[in-house]
Amino acid sequence: MSDAESAAAPVGVVEEVSGPVVDVACGGALPGMHDALRVELDGGQCVLEVRHHLDARRLRAVALHATAGLRRGAAVYPTGGPLRVPVTRECLGRVLDVFGAPLDGGPPLPRAMLRAVSEPPAPISEVKGPEAILETGIKVIDLLCPFVHGGKTGLFGGAGVGKTVLIMEFMHAIASLHQGVSVFAGVGERIREAHELWREMQAAKVLPSTVLVFGQMDESPGVRFRAGATALAYAEYLRDTLGKEVLVLMDNAFRFVQAGSEISGLLGRMPATVGYQPTLATEVAEMQDRISSTDAGAITGVQAVYVPADDMTDPAVSTILGHLDTKIILSRAQASRGIYPAVDPLRSASKLMDRHTLGDRHYAVAEGVRECLARYAELEDIIAMLGLEELAVADQRVVRRARKLQRYLSQPFYVTATHSGIPGVSVPLADTLADCEAFLLGRYDDVGEEACYMRGTMAGAAP
Repeated sequence: MSDAESAAAPVGVVEEVSGPVVDVACGGALPGMHDALRVELDGGQCVLEVRHHLDARRLRAVALHATAGLRRGAAVYPTGGPLRVPVTRECLGRVLDVFGAPLDGGPPLPRAMLRAVSEPPAPISEVKGPEAILETGIKVIDLLCPFVHGGKTGLFGGAGVGKTVLIMEFMHAIASLHQGVSVFAGVGERIREAHELWREMQAAKVLPSTVLVFGQMDESPGVRFRAGATALAYAEYLRDTLGKEVLVLMDNAFRFVQAGSEISGLLGRMPATVGYQPTLATEVAEMQDRISSTDAGAITGVQAVYVPADDMTDPAVSTILGHLDTKIILSRAQASRGIYPAVDPLRSASKLMDRHTLGDRHYAVAEGVRECLARYAELEDIIAMLGLEELAVADQRVVRRARKLQRYLSQPFYVTATHSGIPGVSVPLADTLADCEAFLLGRYDDVGEEACYMRGTMAGAAP
């Protein structure tokens, strides 16, 4: 708390407390929407965020701390604006909460410079559009659904298909391949998941180039709603000051929507489609539009999106999908075959999958792989009923190549090496293209399927 905040006069008093919702009666002009207010409690304080002006003298706010100990008549003080967090180069390597306070037991960040978590996006005149792909070293993604440099990517899947593991591997790739920095937003994370991620980032030696921001599952919906915004405030600071490649990762964007839905219900708004908040599209857009690149640097966004009941038409999923440049669909069918990462190669796509961006060779190889895998998918039912031998010779050849390609597109990860016992590998795009081209031309027709599984390149696998 700054000296100015501690000396400020109260703006009003607490009139009613209902769970995380606090009504405040003000004596004068109402604080602005989304302004942060504070109430002194025994041994600490409770921060409120203004969400609704009830009438000329009363407002409704959502508490960002537990409301235990809050009572009617308690004085409410202004903070001078929206919620702000301390930004500094020292944030790298730290685990922080939505207020910028340390969760790792380290010293607090210096508060010499503060940044609002609800900053507006960069002006359109300063935004640079996506122009190139960003290599990750992950074969199936670089080949079939490449990341867009400065764009937004979504990992869609139900529970247990590998979204979090894939996100951790992206963080490793950005640090090792691009010498960039990562900002991780844990939205509604379980404390176990947060602790495991922190320790695994330390073990993988990528924590010094990473900022971890957590709004945990047991906290107020206001905290979970603002966790992504706090992470973006740090990402924008790192983009504008370091000029480096910044990767923003959010796990899980669906929980951000859920937190907004909780707040909407607490404020008394009528629900809209499938029970979601009527402000769903606006809230998602405010978050997504801040993931942008300027002349100072680039922010590339990767978001895990939980898909309820594996229904891609869910309003939350389809709203997020409309903002993305690349969609990566994680499939239970792939996971059941033991193909990890469990990316569905036919449903995943990128807006930059064209000859102008990728070049003729990459585009031709990617389309050839898709065509081969699509033909195999068409023939799977016939194979299950009649057997592979009943197919035409040409189709048998396509099926065998597709099965090898399917296994080749699996890959051991660095972040799972301690669990799987298989050392992680990163494969340059040029090697992936060369190997896939060789598969399509039949150069590996005599190689067994098992020789293609969970490896890097095909070097040394030729008969």
